[in-house]
Amino acid sequence: MSEKEGTSEELEDTTSQLRKESGLWSEEPEFIKETSNSLEEVCDGKPSSQICETHPRNDKLGIYDDTSALSPEKSERNEDQRKTLQSSETIALSDTFQSKSDISQSPPLSMTEVVAEYQDFTGSSHETLEKTSPQLSEENQKELRLGSDNFTVNLKAKGLQEFPKDILKVKYVKYLYLDENQIKSFKGADSGDLLGLEILSLQGNGLSSLPSEIQLLHNLRILNVSHNQISHIPKEISQLGNIRQLFFNNNYIENFPSGLESLGNLEILSLAKNNLRHIPDTLSSLKNLRVLNLEYNQLAIFPKALCFLPKLISLNLTGNLIRSLPKEIRELKNLEKLVLDHNQLTFLAVEIFQLLKMKEIQLADNKLEVISQKIENFKELRILILDKNLLKEIPEKISHCVMLECLSLSNNKLTELPKNIHKLKNLRKLHVNRNNIVRIPEDISHLNSMFSLEFSGNIITDVPIEVKNCRKITRIELSYNKIMYFPVSLCALDSLYYLNFNGNYISEIPVDISFSTQLLHLELNKNKLLIFSEYLCSLTNLEYLDLGKNQIRKIPPFISNMISLHVLILCCNKFEAFPIEVCTLENLQVFDLSINQIQDIPSDICNLKRIQKLNISSNQFICFPTELCRLQSLEELNISQINGRKLTRLPEELSNMTQLKRLDISNNAIIEIPRNIGELRSLVSLNAYNNQISYLPPSFLCLHDLQQLNLSGNNLTDLPSGIHNLFSLKEINFDDNPLLRPPIEICRGKQLYTITRYLQRADQRDEKILEKIFNIVAKNITETNFKVLCQKLNLAISETDMSTKSTVSLSERVHQALNRWKTDSNNLSLTTAALRDQLTRTLMMIGAYEIMDKITALKLFTCVIKF
Repeated sequence: MSEKEGTSEELEDTTSQLRKESGLWSEEPEFIKETSNSLEEVCDGKPSSQICETHPRNDKLGIYDDTSALSPEKSERNEDQRKTLQSSETIALSDTFQSKSDISQSPPLSMTEVVAEYQDFTGSSHETLEKTSPQLSEENQKELRLGSDNFTVNLKAKGLQEFPKDILKVKYVKYLYLDENQIKSFKGADSGDLLGLEILSLQGNGLSSLPSEIQLLHNLRILNVSHNQISHIPKEISQLGNIRQLFFNNNYIENFPSGLESLGNLEILSLAKNNLRHIPDTLSSLKNLRVLNLEYNQLAIFPKALCFLPKLISLNLTGNLIRSLPKEIRELKNLEKLVLDHNQLTFLAVEIFQLLKMKEIQLADNKLEVISQKIENFKELRILILDKNLLKEIPEKISHCVMLECLSLSNNKLTELPKNIHKLKNLRKLHVNRNNIVRIPEDISHLNSMFSLEFSGNIITDVPIEVKNCRKITRIELSYNKIMYFPVSLCALDSLYYLNFNGNYISEIPVDISFSTQLLHLELNKNKLLIFSEYLCSLTNLEYLDLGKNQIRKIPPFISNMISLHVLILCCNKFEAFPIEVCTLENLQVFDLSINQIQDIPSDICNLKRIQKLNISSNQFICFPTELCRLQSLEELNISQINGRKLTRLPEELSNMTQLKRLDISNNAIIEIPRNIGELRSLVSLNAYNNQISYLPPSFLCLHDLQQLNLSGNNLTDLPSGIHNLFSLKEINFDDNPLLRPPIEICRGKQLYTITRYLQRADQRDEKILEKIFNIVAKNITETNFKVLCQKLNLAISETDMSTKSTVSLSERVHQALNRWKTDSNNLSLTTAALRDQLTRTLMMIGAYEIMDKITALKLFTCVIKF
């Protein structure tokens, strides 16, 4: 593992050096983070989760990946997920600051100097505040910390309902963080106490506006009010002459804030995810602006005013409606990063190629059909993203972009790559997924710096042997092509740790793969494999192996050599018996054996001491394999039988799996849930839809951690009144049940509160009805029928009852007996409705017809009363 980590560190170090050279990609100050950890994400508002997560290392080139091409359908879903991720907020102020001497009088700094300066703010030395605000709870007072010179107050997520006016009187405060509270206004704040503020962060509150008094904060340099409900910025903000950074992300701003043009020292401005439709020409007066983020607004035209920001380094207009770029874009001489993903560009104005300092361009998800040969002007370009366009070719002169490190061309209409692409000696990532590429060029072997090579979703039939010269490659994606033979040349790549061949036509594994001992991740899903090759068993470092959707029938005993295997996928094969050889994999954590023909589980499965997730759905089990109940470490179990033999019952031993968090028993014929189900105290998710369950046992209400419950398509007629005890429930589904209590109409909203409220009122109503029935019985029953009634209800008449017979009326004795019966029945968890039904059936049995007539009349009367 040390060698692999070293490779990862090498990639990170080189990328870090690239960013330092550019000035824009310098290391980010810690106070600007939410989901991102690099300055370009501050500029772009892109979450770090967009960066492709590779196992075991994270890619550090700072672009999003489209490499998870396990299937064409999955690839399409991933694209949609990326859009969702891109629309999430990314700019925030962090929890802790260390104070710094006042620098508001200093002259404007370069972007690199600004970043370096902000890094100095972070620190870990804190002292406890001795005097705290009476507004804060005692617990919050204990948690409150100030910087070493008492300049910093951090009150993030403390449940504050209003501005903490008193805390500012305790010490002189420069840096104030009130993120993630419920503050809706500045009401009560003394502006005199705020005059020294340099940094104010109020993101994630309920602010609907900023007060005009904001103009008094003359020393303010950073203001973050992202994730609020602000629709208007007061013009008084123009008085903040020292402001350097403004963040208004995720609000409801429709009109560009007037007065911003007066902020001559402003360097970073972010208005991402608002409702802006127009940018005024006055914006061009922000001569020191270096970073501008306007992503996910409603801009239909590229604002020309942006072209006259002389110091602009980074511009993000992702997720707008822009169709073209103005000629004036040539004026952005210092621009290094341009992000225009998810717009409607059909062409690029040639003037864009006059921006000679450009280091990164992202144009994914547009409608570009051609890229000009003038791209040769981008001598400093490091990252070029052109995914999801309509490109049929890439200009040959891209080879002049000699500094290019990442080239992503996925989801286009390319049939080949530029012939001289091998001249891009610094290229580290080449992603050409989902095109019409027929072959990988042989001269790709000249790309000696290549780390990641992706050609998934093309029509490639083989891999050139020359690829073995790319000695630094760590990741290769070739899924969903037409490859028939496993490329032996890849076995010579001693840095390769991730290899994906899903969806090809490979029928056998060569002996050469035995030499790829550094492999950590191997996918051969949906190929033509007939056997589990013994050669795979030589991969002692392999952690992830996917051989699903093949025609494998058995496992070689040598699989025990794969001591590092954590994930094994064998779904959709031809197994008729559980492969007992797998039970030797003591480090196995995830095992998928779904959609096979297995009938039972061997007792040896208990050897899988670390197993956490097990999928054995859609097999041919005769009954629930009780051997599974010995898996103490199991957290997720899927035994849904949508295609397999249906299970009719669950064993009581199920409760032994005390670590179980997720259980899927859907699509079976299960009649009842085990009485001791409540002992699965860790259960978070239960899918039991499409069964024949008619009753929830009392212990079910002990599943206090349950968050997701799906019992649709069963035979439930009523829900337990104590369902409110499942207070963690967030997702519920009782559709397609013959529910009477509550009616299915109440359950369709899938809201626990509504269901609980109905049941509470129903219980109150049932209690009143039962009491009235008791009164009817007590007033009308005869002594003889009373004795028979007690016998039928198993209600013994005590000696005390006999002794008081002469002094206590029959009516009172009947009442006492029925109440005693009710108490005893409640101890057995019988509902009030069940008691009522049992009593009326018993009265019918003993022939108390006159009483029954009165009870029937009562029922008819109560049916017409709504509650």
